[in-house]
Order: sequence, then structure tokens, then C-alpha cells
Amino acid sequence: MSNMPDKPDTWLIVLAWLSQHSPTLYAAGLSALMAGIRIIYGGGTRRQALLEAAICTLITIGLIPVLEYFGLPQNLATAAGVFIGFLGVKKLADFADRVAEFKFPRSGAGQ
Repeated sequence: MSNMPDKPDTWLIVLAWLSQHSPTLYAAGLSALMAGIRIIYGGGTRRQALLEAAICTLITIGLIPVLEYFGLPQNLATAAGVFIGFLGVKKLADFADRVAEFKFPRSGAGQ
């Protein structure tokens, strides 16, 4: 059985795609790794670690277009991914709730 596919250019295309998207892949991978390690270190289960890692990865991938919008380098996504993995979903959700409450206060609240 041969090790290469029928078309030898396939590996070239795959490696070019990986090279082009390496900042995104590094950011997503490090975010997942940091989140998983944080949950396991805190005494969580493997299931909790896997779910936390998946959610942090998705948040990190969603952050990359925001970095591009503000003209920041895509390589900054790696540091942001580690930071997101370290904070975790609950802290990020709490922060988002506080920002939303500040920007869009509930009607009748505080009166």
C-alpha cells in the first residue's frame, strides 16, 4: 500500500493551508490546552475539561476576525487564546454580563 495519495500535490495543498492558518490553529490549540489543564488542575472531570476546552476554542476562533477588524496582528490571537483558556468560560461570561449591564441597563433598575 502506498503512503502518498494518487495526486502528489495533495500534501502540498494541505501543508500550504496549514502554513497559512497556523496562527489560528496555534491560538485554538493553546486555548484548548490551557482550559483543559486549568479544569483538571482545579479538580474537574475529563468531561468538564473537554467541554471547557471546546468552548474556549470557539471563543478564540471567534476573536480572530475582531483582531483583524481593529487592525491588530493575527499572531496576537495566540496570546489571546491562552488568556481566554486561563480565564475560562464562566469568568468571560461574567465579564460579558457586566459589560452588557453597564451599556444596556435594565429598565427600572436602580430607580
